[in-house]
Amino acid sequence: MPWWEPENHADRRPLLRQRGRIKAAIRGFFEGQGFTEVECGALTVSPGNETHLHAFETALTGPDMATRPLYLHTSPEFAAKKLLAAGEEKIFEFARVFRNRERGRLHAPEFTMLEWYRAREDYDAVIADTLRLLWLAADVAGAQTLRHRDRSCDPRAEADWLTVADAFTHLAGIDLLATLSDAGEGDAAALRLRARRGGIDVAEDDDWSDMFAKILTLRVEPRLGLERPCILYEYPVCEAALARASPRDARVAERFELYACGVELANGFGELTDPIQQRARFESEMAKKERVYGKRYPLDEDFLNALSHMPPASGVALGFDRLVMLATGAPNINDVLWTPLTH
Repeated sequence: MPWWEPENHADRRPLLRQRGRIKAAIRGFFEGQGFTEVECGALTVSPGNETHLHAFETALTGPDMATRPLYLHTSPEFAAKKLLAAGEEKIFEFARVFRNRERGRLHAPEFTMLEWYRAREDYDAVIADTLRLLWLAADVAGAQTLRHRDRSCDPRAEADWLTVADAFTHLAGIDLLATLSDAGEGDAAALRLRARRGGIDVAEDDDWSDMFAKILTLRVEPRLGLERPCILYEYPVCEAALARASPRDARVAERFELYACGVELANGFGELTDPIQQRARFESEMAKKERVYGKRYPLDEDFLNALSHMPPASGVALGFDRLVMLATGAPNINDVLWTPLTH
């Protein structure tokens, strides 16, 4: 039944009204912290330079009828960091973002990303923000627990903090750090051997990153955020293209994710501001994209130039629709979208 059928809309409307209340409360939280709400444009010369990120392509036609390719952004990250370079200190946005090849119970091709940045603050500060927003959404929705399918999570419980290396050891039986070089580069043969010993089916042509993703998806993620929220942190530096390396261990990066009910809700970084390192990481990602998918996205040279002017900062991208889902107990992301794509 289409979402616009009055009977169907009447069933969804309480969830959508809760969505609005949660958004208003989050906006109030950031404004109370001295943040400025911004609005980043959705059209961009580069939609992001991660291997498995797929964008919607379009073209800009000028008055002379000449055209040039553009994309709908997959995140407002590049534009937001340019605003930090321009002098903004604390910013947030409820951004409409677009990702192709992503559709399912937890994925929509068009969705809302809540993104925020703190200049000159460590990523512990944005992790604290993230946990506070989890509590706030539950409070507004009147939810004692967050729910997704047969899993639940107490959003007010003290969070579990788990490094990615510890998660692989305890949940998958794999010594992940033993498969990384001192510089954080992955050894595919070493990880393949450990994965197969653990009964995980990996292909001979899977590279280190492919196997990392399989193990994370099959053995680790479903067991995170059960009963209490989980902060999964210190991702391998080769899995954190936009994050700076940890001062504690150069093999890992200042990247974290928040999980509740086995669902990834947020992804945050201590931001990389070195344009030379960032260019090298982007070029590596795009080389792999071309090998796997037969295409690559251009680099945003303006963004790379802005990085040298950007202050140290930390930031988070949080799936707002997923947060509403868990707070309201909605089973499908389309239940909390006002006008979901139904074709």
